[in-house]
Amino acid sequence: MDISIIVPLLNEEESLPELESWIGRVMGEHNFKYELIFIDDGSTDQSWAVIEKLMEQNSNIIGIKFQRNYGKSAALDTGFRQAKGDVVITMDADLQDSPDEVPELYRMVMEDKYDLVSGWKKKRNDPLSKRLPSKIYNYLVRSLTKIRLHDFNCGLKAYRKAVVKSVVVHGDLHRYIPVLAKIAGFKRIGEKVVQHSARKYGVSKFGLGRARGMFDLLTLSFIGRFGKKPMHFFGTLGTLSFFMGFVILVYLSIAKLIYQEYGISDRPLFFFGILMLIIGSQLFLTGFLAEMIIRNNQDKSQYVIEKIVNASETSAT
Repeated sequence: MDISIIVPLLNEEESLPELESWIGRVMGEHNFKYELIFIDDGSTDQSWAVIEKLMEQNSNIIGIKFQRNYGKSAALDTGFRQAKGDVVITMDADLQDSPDEVPELYRMVMEDKYDLVSGWKKKRNDPLSKRLPSKIYNYLVRSLTKIRLHDFNCGLKAYRKAVVKSVVVHGDLHRYIPVLAKIAGFKRIGEKVVQHSARKYGVSKFGLGRARGMFDLLTLSFIGRFGKKPMHFFGTLGTLSFFMGFVILVYLSIAKLIYQEYGISDRPLFFFGILMLIIGSQLFLTGFLAEMIIRNNQDKSQYVIEKIVNASETSAT
């Protein structure tokens, strides 16, 4: 299969028929073998009913329905596990991402040998209240990660199949999939200027998630350096702290035994030395436990999926 197109959605009943028709036309014009994976992230409108109807008409559609709203990261992670195409394309369901970009994104991955190509909404049809925070956010992420992308949060991205099978997306990490890919060893990351349209139906899901996402970036920075070796971080800090406390207490002991100083236990330095010993021991123990968890942990992250339906199965019934 050439392409898997993953579309996470939440309450987008009006846009789905138009999006499916648009994607089908582009795929047909370029003779792509494709699958279209709609992931209903707990919609409260008629989105799933619309998906079921579309599946009756198009055997290339796979519908996945979450029992409740888990977030975009959960939807993308589930889609990545389901995808079978050589190139995996993600796009939003609100018609702001153009399916006409898909053939060139596919070419960049297959011919230019990119591992990941991110869309860049150079000309955005969004209000200033969305554009300004996005510019600040992208600048900070670009500066901290050294990944030269202008638009990390663009939903339109193309991935080599190996990339999506190598990353696990949870929490709000969908904004940092290029960072996750880099951590996993995929270094050929590029971008393409893409068309961005104004929202035609529904309301924006934009919120404060981008601001909270900076905490996720700090987490990723730590994971990138110490994710597989936490003892290198906690053990180093713990050893330094323990050594500092040990030196302080040795100094105070010598002062008492040799120089006959009294009242040492009343000095703030005495309590500081004990505190450093305790902190050092706790940091070392934290690193040890983290190492044990990493070596014994299996991917137990599960999302309760109410149903997965293939269009061919629907038509058969």
